[in-house]
Amino acid sequence: MQLEDIKNPTFLKDYTIKECEQISDDIRNFLIDHVSKTGGHLSSNLGAVELTVALHKVFESPKDKIIFDVGHQAYTHKILTGRAKDFDTLRQYQGLSGYLKRDESIHDIFEAGHSSTSIAAAAGMEASKKYHQENYKVVPVIGDGALTAGMAFEALNFLGENIKQNPVVILNDNEMSISQNIGYLARLFNQIRSKSAYRKLKTKTARLMPKFLRRITGKVERGVKGFITTNTIFDDFGFSYYGPINGHNMKELIKYFNIAKKETRPCVIHVLTEKGKGYKYSEQDQIGLWHGVGPFEVESGNHIGSHSTNTHKWSEVISHYMENYAAKKEDFAVVVPAMVAGSGLLQFKEKYPDKLYDVGIAEQTAVTMSAGLAVSGIDVFCPIYSTFIQRAYDQVNHDVARQNLHVVFGIDRAGIVGADGETHQGIYDIPLLRHIPNMTILHPKDATEAFEQLNYAFKEHTGPIALRYPRGKTECDFNQIITPDVAPLTWDVTHQGNQAIFIAFGEMLNRVTKYVITHKLDVEVINARVIKPLDHPLLSSIISRELPIIIYEESAKLGGFGSSVLEYYNQLGENTSQITCLGIDDNYVQHGDNESLLKELSLDLDSVIKTIKEKMNK
Repeated sequence: MQLEDIKNPTFLKDYTIKECEQISDDIRNFLIDHVSKTGGHLSSNLGAVELTVALHKVFESPKDKIIFDVGHQAYTHKILTGRAKDFDTLRQYQGLSGYLKRDESIHDIFEAGHSSTSIAAAAGMEASKKYHQENYKVVPVIGDGALTAGMAFEALNFLGENIKQNPVVILNDNEMSISQNIGYLARLFNQIRSKSAYRKLKTKTARLMPKFLRRITGKVERGVKGFITTNTIFDDFGFSYYGPINGHNMKELIKYFNIAKKETRPCVIHVLTEKGKGYKYSEQDQIGLWHGVGPFEVESGNHIGSHSTNTHKWSEVISHYMENYAAKKEDFAVVVPAMVAGSGLLQFKEKYPDKLYDVGIAEQTAVTMSAGLAVSGIDVFCPIYSTFIQRAYDQVNHDVARQNLHVVFGIDRAGIVGADGETHQGIYDIPLLRHIPNMTILHPKDATEAFEQLNYAFKEHTGPIALRYPRGKTECDFNQIITPDVAPLTWDVTHQGNQAIFIAFGEMLNRVTKYVITHKLDVEVINARVIKPLDHPLLSSIISRELPIIIYEESAKLGGFGSSVLEYYNQLGENTSQITCLGIDDNYVQHGDNESLLKELSLDLDSVIKTIKEKMNK
């Protein structure tokens, strides 16, 4: 069967083991070819091919509910459910999503873009059975890295006590999350993997027992295991445990999935897979460079795209500052939740391994650990993607800000992030953070201003402070000495004008400034580099000029930056009819390239200039 001709996975029911292996090879080659052109999550999907084929052969989707944790390993699932023909549009504007989407397919049972939600969602689906009098299997597929998040353990704890519910938890264990796993849990999994006698123990003990004893299999099995090897953490949670099994052995996968399908209590199938399997460059990756990739040349493994010597990712620019600061400051720590590579910290980790703490996929722990360091007098930097800071809201508010602790947060991927879609757009951190007492929020327009603001954050500020920066790149010469200048907590007028006033921060500020200068527009441009606190003196002076004021933010408008300006003017009793707020309305932003998305939102440069000119001519 041609992959593009697949309509649904029912054809797998008639496939032999050999045919399942063949289509797995076809899918793996298909993924390498297509992701090399569109970009996407490569390694995680290459490692889950046989696993997903076996799941769809044994279980009956969509009657049985297969839940892929995060969803960035579900490309094979998309192919088997009839979407191979659309893979040329993967992660493209108005194309196929890189994650699960319920409106794409009836087989996409649950959407997620953040990890560790699948087992909790499975608990809800299990509980729903009694309301509908339905009988089906719920199958959450979760990675070993995702189990470092507390939410996964909370769900395991709940399900372990509710033994009348019988989900089949597939633990896809590739010894990595995005990069190598850390922590005690990783050591526990290593111990489990090392005990080869454990692999088929459950079926062996069942076969050796008399039939009249099999109704108490669980208790007897647990006792027998105790003589041979220690119980696993899953046994202790109350689950039946099978494994570890070879996640690339189709016969073994199908065998144990069929056993689990008949289970009447919660069970875990521990599957060992190789992240990046089938493509040598991703197989050799131990730091996460092939987890999420842009277009690349299949033969050479070279990534496609121009690169200037002095152009760097924003995360690398911020990390460059941290390396410089760590060299001068002994009492300094960086706490990061599993995103060492994504946050540009690989070189920092190599230079200062004793000053970097990777807590795994655990944003809440990262924030409260940072609070613990700060209350102990240690300077601490905690970089978290904008979309993930949402997961630690209570800790930012309760543990850091309420105690007014000096934690410097890096809000990475702030603004539109493009291809990853609505679960990853960095558009909610301003409304999330700005109403928290003691919080200061900054957003630089370039690397030099970022360094000046970081100098302020570490050298002068005393409470919590957040520096936002986007996903893209910026000019920065790493050979130059980092500026010692300290940015003030005020705004900056980058261009004088008398017909309109444009207020913004970040990349669009630079683009509008350049346009205004080039086209000689009589527009005043203000760099609102401090989102909180507002520059009240400057705001009070410009409102009296009775000019059109256009406020721009690549962020949610509700409760955002523009809203804070309107609130301030409202307190003063000022007329705000001449103010126009440009931002993202009360909608989720889908996936696509940044320019297409900004144009759709009327937030691209052409739309902004059009708005400015319209307001000038009124």
